[in-house]
Amino acid sequence: MSIDTHQVSSVNWENGTIKLLDQQKLPHETIFLTLQTIEDVRDAISSLKVRGAPAIGITAAFGLALWGQQYEGESLEGFLHELQEKRNYLASSRPTAVNLFWALDRLLSSVEGITSVSEGRTLLLEEALKIQIEDEEVCRSIGEHAVTLFTSGDRILTHCNAGGIATAKYGTAVAPFYIAKERDIPLHIYASETRPVLQGARLTAWELQNAGIDVTLITDNMAAHTIATKNINAIIVGADRIAANGDTANKIGTYGLALLARAFDIPFYVAAPLSTFDLSISSGTEIPIEERDPREVTELNGQRIAPEGVKVFNPAFDVTPHELITAIITEKGIVSGNYVEKLAEIIE
Repeated sequence: MSIDTHQVSSVNWENGTIKLLDQQKLPHETIFLTLQTIEDVRDAISSLKVRGAPAIGITAAFGLALWGQQYEGESLEGFLHELQEKRNYLASSRPTAVNLFWALDRLLSSVEGITSVSEGRTLLLEEALKIQIEDEEVCRSIGEHAVTLFTSGDRILTHCNAGGIATAKYGTAVAPFYIAKERDIPLHIYASETRPVLQGARLTAWELQNAGIDVTLITDNMAAHTIATKNINAIIVGADRIAANGDTANKIGTYGLALLARAFDIPFYVAAPLSTFDLSISSGTEIPIEERDPREVTELNGQRIAPEGVKVFNPAFDVTPHELITAIITEKGIVSGNYVEKLAEIIE
């Protein structure tokens, strides 16, 4: 099924429910799920039906708003107490992407000082919708800044999926590709498959191909050879959490690409909204790294590919040290150099 991925929205509020693109089914099927309970929302986040830090944050915000709409009591004290519990429930779905916690805490802040449950219900939904609208604007701005780093004919490598389906629209690392397409600037994109869940193969390749953007898929272990033989000009990735010093957690395999960029003397860029920054931690050593089900490594499409009983290490993310990052692209501009000072300034 052909779909205009430039226009697709991965998560929406619709008639008192959440309409969610099931990213597990891509690229074979384009299926939208209807999430009707907060339990549905938590499962969608933890099982990767929705993924991408901004999209996770939007979905979690809608999930908390959904619970609020369904809350039947009239006790304000009871409402606020249970709201905190539901915030913690959704926050436990995935540990690394800071947008999840940022969005949930923003909804809690929106109901400070309310005088009735009815007011709380209204404000939760209004705030969740604001987060979605703002994210589209933020991603567009990231793309506008990032596209200035590339010139016609550049060959760019990206990892995982930081595209429109990982956000409200446009994406982060993929946003400049959409902006370049709008401006008739030809770019040649190389997407790594991103083992073990294959987000690059299943999602980025699907998204860019449907948008009419020149994309070539490679396996993860082809990266060095591809950079050398295809004259890759730059690498750009998204982020799930960025520490105060610029250390960046992103999909597993990102650190290796940053090392390759240094070896080949090409720029390594990170594109992320300000909501992905966590200035409460000084460095990447403090970022919790999610470890996922060993079956993601030992099985492929439900078929076992590894011997029974083998031990598995399956981290979902790695941390790229700030000294390997050429620049970080945000909605407020491009940051480089002393990240501790400049990130603090741009966020304030």
